[in-house]
Formats: sequence, structure tokens, C-alpha cells
Amino acid sequence: MNGPSRLIKTMKKSIFNALAKINKAVLPSYSKRQLDLSKASKVQLAIIGWRVYITKNAL
Repeated sequence: MNGPSRLIKTMKKSIFNALAKINKAVLPSYSKRQLDLSKASKVQLAIIGWRVYITKNAL
């Protein structure tokens, strides 16, 4: 029973690692631009949230 769950976990991690690389190449980095979160638009906040979600799952 342990084998299939380990395989799924490994596949999930590799998918999130690939998404993290795509995010880094495609999406803007707001930390480099020193974006003020209180002045960020809804779209910018959604992008930040997406990047945090992907990064957290890739680690």
C-alpha cells in the first residue's frame, strides 16, 4: 500500500516543480519591483497567491 501513495506524492512534487519553473519564467516578480501589497491590484494579488501556492507545494 505504501508504494502507490509514494509514487503519487513523487508525481505531484515533480508537477509542482515544473509549474514553479514555468512561473519563474513567465510571471512577473513583484518582490524585485518592491510592490506594496496594500496598493496591489486584485490581479497582482491573485498572481502572488498563485506563486505562493505553487512554491509551497514544490518544496
